[in-house]
Amino acid sequence: MRCLTLLLLGAMSPGAAAAQESYQPPATLVAESLQAIPRDLADQAARYTQSRQARLLDWHPLRREMLIATRFGDVPQLHRVTSPGGDRRQVTFQREPIANGSYQPVTGRYLVFRRDQGGDEFFQLYRDDLGDGTITLLTDGKSRNTGGVWNRQGTALAYESTRRNGTETDIWVIDPANPATDRMAVQVDGTGWFTLDWSADGRTLLLGHAISANQSELWLADPTTGALTMLTAADSGKLVSYPAGAFARNGRGVYLTTDRGDEFTRLGYMDLATRKLQVLSGSIPWDVDEFALSDDGTLLGFVANENGFGRLHVLGTATGRELRLPGIPEGLVDGLVWRKGSHELGFSLSSSRAPADAWSLDATTGRLTRWTESETGGLGFSTLRAPELIRWPAADGLMLSGFLYRPAARFSGPRPVVISIHGGPEGQSRPDFLGRWNYLLNELGVAVILPNIRGSTGYGKSYLASDNGPKREQAYGDIGALLDWIDGRPGLDPARIMVMGGSYGGHMTLVTAYRYADRICCAVDVVGISNLATFLENTSSYRRDLRRVEYGDERDPAVRGFMERTAPLNNASAITRPLFVVQGANDPRVPRSEAEQITRTVRKQGTPVWYLLGLDEGHGFQKKSNADFQFYATLAFVGKYLVGEARP
Repeated sequence: MRCLTLLLLGAMSPGAAAAQESYQPPATLVAESLQAIPRDLADQAARYTQSRQARLLDWHPLRREMLIATRFGDVPQLHRVTSPGGDRRQVTFQREPIANGSYQPVTGRYLVFRRDQGGDEFFQLYRDDLGDGTITLLTDGKSRNTGGVWNRQGTALAYESTRRNGTETDIWVIDPANPATDRMAVQVDGTGWFTLDWSADGRTLLLGHAISANQSELWLADPTTGALTMLTAADSGKLVSYPAGAFARNGRGVYLTTDRGDEFTRLGYMDLATRKLQVLSGSIPWDVDEFALSDDGTLLGFVANENGFGRLHVLGTATGRELRLPGIPEGLVDGLVWRKGSHELGFSLSSSRAPADAWSLDATTGRLTRWTESETGGLGFSTLRAPELIRWPAADGLMLSGFLYRPAARFSGPRPVVISIHGGPEGQSRPDFLGRWNYLLNELGVAVILPNIRGSTGYGKSYLASDNGPKREQAYGDIGALLDWIDGRPGLDPARIMVMGGSYGGHMTLVTAYRYADRICCAVDVVGISNLATFLENTSSYRRDLRRVEYGDERDPAVRGFMERTAPLNNASAITRPLFVVQGANDPRVPRSEAEQITRTVRKQGTPVWYLLGLDEGHGFQKKSNADFQFYATLAFVGKYLVGEARP
């Protein structure tokens, strides 16, 4: 590979002057074939990179103050907020991003956080002694360690680890005050196990086991003996999902979410003695994304995913009736955490007009309080238009939907379009804050469409499973149906369309690039899959079985044949529009080889391919300096191949 600086010198004349006038990348990025990024473009777009967000992580157990994650430097770190609107006081000062953490739940004298290295996702747990700032490694420094659920006594933290063999996700327990207590409490078979809760007496663990996006189980485990009992045995082997659960405070039952007997995931209660399930949110015809039980067990806060919007609900556990809530700004609510010893519910709230901030609701008084107000880089995002919910028919008649962000009103005539496809595929595009990508709307007059093609969450379990295995062929066609919809839509220019996406969205981008090359101008693939078969062979072992349920087993000759026939890598001769490929060198999900093989193959036929590699990044760029350069490079790509002219 050649450094980007050398490419810039070769691309402009005189070389030295051009390099000085262009925007230079951090030393952590290596690129091939990018055109020079004008300094004035980076300067103009820089203010769009300055917005930040604040996400609630925990309440202090003794004081009314929050622990949040926000970024003031290159990566997010943990901060304390001691009062609504108060200063954000930085707690951690790591080189790598920290987006989660929790207090010791009784005294709060220390906290535990999780961090990886260079985006490799081999997370380690650390204790931060708040008094003197000492950081102590709690795990082995090598395996992948996730989760972290405290018992109510504050003497044990349960988490998942691949330490035993690098693949299976056993349950480990540690008293973080004494790292020598770390031990494997429950040995499991397979991957996809996760810790949900401790019983009030600390004698039983509630575990989840994900088999696929459509199938999961709940188990009870004895952390002393390691004995396991399936709580949802009645649904064993069925396509029923149990994504979340928590013990009732009296220990007699479990609150949970499940799609048993329904298309959508509902909030319910299961009696531990009878295993009888009672549905608590039956009047809401949408998925319940998450819930949280108050400290005294009398209130349940939960979030319903209503057409992509996150709506907050609170109900009394004794009556099953919902409380009347004050008007909460429309947007996405998540990250529910009750303050200990109170009926104050904390959460994060974002919208298309504002990044995420920390809020709280006093369920007794109905008082709504905003705790943080994140900066937007001086931009007036309140003037942005709310996205429009759009629908279009697939080739087989299935109705699809997504969100259309229209550009600023001052732009006239048919506008160029960027189609941005979410990852997963068990993800969902929602009416959220676009952040730096508002530059496309405000400065370039580009419309942005976020589609939710089949396989997306939020629209029922049948829709979620409708792209599994060879059925993915229909999902590929859903983007073609969207192109048809754009073609007849006033205000959108069907001759100027770019497709982009990350992870599975990157795979869909590459598929679109070869299937519909005559209908797009260019494509941006971020950590995308170029061949499902080689991806499954090379992705990390701890996630391979779960991915095989979604995509199919590449070891089956018939499935392999479908994967090879439809692989962008094997159809690269049809990728005739300019392509920009972005990849993290340490990506454990979609390995670097997926990006390099498609880049190499498409280039051989003379199609322009830009390639950007983050040496200290994994599944997407997390460090601001790297993400900024990726953003400026993408704007240069958009300017050259999308905005400037229609496709040939």
